[in-house]
Amino acid sequence: MGIKFQDYYEVLGLKRDATQKEIKSAYRRLARKHHPDLHPGSEKTAAEEKFKRINEAYEVLNDPDKREKYDRLGENWQAGEDFHHQPTAEGAQYYTNTGQSGFSDFFETLFGGARGDFSSFRGRQYRETPQRGSDIEAELELTLEEAYRGGTKSLQLNVRDICAGCGGSGLKGQGFCAACAGTGEQPAHKTLSVKIPPGTREGTRIRLRGQGGDSPGGQKGDLYLRVRLLPHPFFAIKDGDLESELTVSPWQAVLGDKVDAATIDGKATITVPPGTRSGRRLRLRGRGLVAKDGSRGDHYLKISIDIPQDTRPEEKELYQKLSELRKG
Repeated sequence: MGIKFQDYYEVLGLKRDATQKEIKSAYRRLARKHHPDLHPGSEKTAAEEKFKRINEAYEVLNDPDKREKYDRLGENWQAGEDFHHQPTAEGAQYYTNTGQSGFSDFFETLFGGARGDFSSFRGRQYRETPQRGSDIEAELELTLEEAYRGGTKSLQLNVRDICAGCGGSGLKGQGFCAACAGTGEQPAHKTLSVKIPPGTREGTRIRLRGQGGDSPGGQKGDLYLRVRLLPHPFFAIKDGDLESELTVSPWQAVLGDKVDAATIDGKATITVPPGTRSGRRLRLRGRGLVAKDGSRGDHYLKISIDIPQDTRPEEKELYQKLSELRKG
């Protein structure tokens, strides 16, 4: 008797080259969406059947040995074709719908029917094959000063941890765990203290071992923080260099002067050469950001000449005399 082929990749919405991480992610998303306890009475039966198919697909694709055997089926197993299997013992029977184990006849025929019921599989899945928790990536926002000086920063994250009600099995008593809807996970809030190395740059990844996804009976994953520098009110970053604006008065630009300028290390006294024009860049060597080899970039000060808006009569008179001198 023909048994309908089950396309487990299609059930989970995956391509045949899907990674284990993609398989687990798809399973968790679909399990939450189609969990029977989340649907009203009229939709519960359909949700249960969908939920069983999702778990059967995950049982196969998440197990490397079963997935390899399933993938060897080849081209003739595509497009819902019927599977004709020779019984291993005379008189063996196969059912057209669902076998007594709770899995489809296709599953029982390919992997054997002596599996126990569906609920025992759900608990066994976590106990027998503990897997490492998934790695988590998050963004860490830093001010330029925090990244430059380093130190410790408090970080708050919304994560998913093992459900305390079921220990990650998704089951409680004879049914699914209501606290996590059978997924084995619950949202959690985590506060971490992160050590920032001095000289941290934009895009740097900081690894926190064991602070990633949890795993029932397995090792926790890692947390990767990708640094993003917040815009600075005064300094612009150009690779390892810094750039800012230095405002001077017309007479300082003409006659030269010593003025204070803000740098990443604090105030510095800068010499403005006589005859400095607007837009000129003054270079402060070694006042930029720290490189991996310990060297430092430069800080460039772009000159901007400020024209007073409240010029007094005697000042206007001096400007007038200066204008006449330039014309003569």
